[in-house]
Amino acid sequence: MKKITTILFQIITPIIIIVLTSPSCSQKNEHDNIYDLVVYGGTSAGVIAAVQAVKLEKHVVLIEPGNHLGGLSSGGLGATDIGNKAAIGGLSRDFYKRVNQHYHPGSDSTASMWTFEPHVAEKIFNDMIKEAGIKVIYNERLDLKNGVKKTGTRISEIVMESGLSIKGKMFIDATYEGDLMAGSGVDFTYGRESNKQYNETLNGIQTANAIYHQFKNPVDAYIIPGKAESGLLPGILDDGGPGIDGDGDHRIQAYCFRMCLTNVPENRLPFPKPHNYNPMRYELLLRYTNTGVFDVLNLSKQMPNGKTDTNNRGAFATDNIGMNYEYPNGDYKTRNEIIKEHENYQKGLMWFLANDPRLPKYVRDEVNKWGLPKDEFIDNGNWPHQLYIREARRMISDYVMTQHDCEGKAITDIPVGLAAYTMDSHHVQRYVDESGKVRNEGDVEIGGFPPYPISFKSIVPKREECTNLLVPVCLSSSHIAFGSIRMEPVFMVLAQSASTAAIHALNEKKDIQQISYANLKEQLLKDEQVLKWKQELIIDKEK
Repeated sequence: MKKITTILFQIITPIIIIVLTSPSCSQKNEHDNIYDLVVYGGTSAGVIAAVQAVKLEKHVVLIEPGNHLGGLSSGGLGATDIGNKAAIGGLSRDFYKRVNQHYHPGSDSTASMWTFEPHVAEKIFNDMIKEAGIKVIYNERLDLKNGVKKTGTRISEIVMESGLSIKGKMFIDATYEGDLMAGSGVDFTYGRESNKQYNETLNGIQTANAIYHQFKNPVDAYIIPGKAESGLLPGILDDGGPGIDGDGDHRIQAYCFRMCLTNVPENRLPFPKPHNYNPMRYELLLRYTNTGVFDVLNLSKQMPNGKTDTNNRGAFATDNIGMNYEYPNGDYKTRNEIIKEHENYQKGLMWFLANDPRLPKYVRDEVNKWGLPKDEFIDNGNWPHQLYIREARRMISDYVMTQHDCEGKAITDIPVGLAAYTMDSHHVQRYVDESGKVRNEGDVEIGGFPPYPISFKSIVPKREECTNLLVPVCLSSSHIAFGSIRMEPVFMVLAQSASTAAIHALNEKKDIQQISYANLKEQLLKDEQVLKWKQELIIDKEK
């Protein structure tokens, strides 16, 4: 009998071990755990939020709907937009210090570098995650209809499209779209408020202020010049615009891909021709170029190793104006179609500029000096994996950041970081004026103010809506104030503060809206966050 028992044990034990250690079983058990903090969105903000939680000795999971970390910072935006960089501290500053060390190993460890190649940024984000030992779940998207489970005002778990369920005590929405926020029943908006709503002057429709990235020479709007009955050229809207200055509307500032280009021959690939390429899409640009204006590539900032971060510049360039209105509240199918439309538009734009014989030779010669780098975005046809979602949803909480905050007329006494950029909105529509010529509307670029504080209340929902969620990216802000706040270093700053606040809520056993700001501030300052602007901060070691 003893011999039979021994034999059975020898047979059954390996089976038990196999079952208990199989991927499906271990994964299920792992996700049945309740995490201290669940971060949804592997953007630069998401990475920083997760790293901060580990620094504060909490159990965290980071969920990324795609398969890359870093969002736009690793997706082509290598020329950091921030204004006065001395406003940036904490882990956000640490990221830029790591960039400097990558390119200048052994140099001053306090120095920062604010220009970088996409793959370098992604490596740094991956390193930060690896060093912290953070679990990352890739390629899992929130179920947009039934993905948020709540008990009272608290989120208890979130469910992915695959059925994967992840439980947590605190949650951070670090996405550009605000899907977790929206699914949690939190109040939000999108588009542009009217100036009247918050007593602003730069919100809503802006034809008078739309002086930048505007047509310098008049261009006829119709397929057959002078004949309205022939129809509008592609890219010009016919939806009742432009509207009355200062009125609110549903329109969203334009998106684009921040292209990484190179002029190094051995690393340069020619611009690909989209399968659905239609030269008529660029007829407006052809006419404009033939008036003597070519400025499409004028905002190509130099990155290391012969590369660029190429952003929108001029009246007709990389911004796909008016083609993103359905993005903020769209389902995944709608958004994917919009992303593909932007990709085809921008690839077609570069193909057109490089190849169309109707263009002046100097234009084609200049564009053909450039191409896509072989060593960037190698799993995506060398094309950026992140569309620049300049603005989507914005939360409405107990404190809404507005133009008054930007200009220092309203100053919060519970700051969680500083913003330091011009109030900046890209164009939102292209329309026909009374003379039959094309105009752009929506661009606002108003600065001249020092860095200003962002309120803690603007990154947490109203208490009656949700008590264990923080939103450092789609924060509570008017359209025009968001145009100043919406910079990657600031998102990282706010994400670190959000993560810190989430941990304090756990430790204090309080709703996020009720934590001690004094305790939070003490930790933020300990982590070298910048909460108040002082003139002496202007001196900064940077490249």
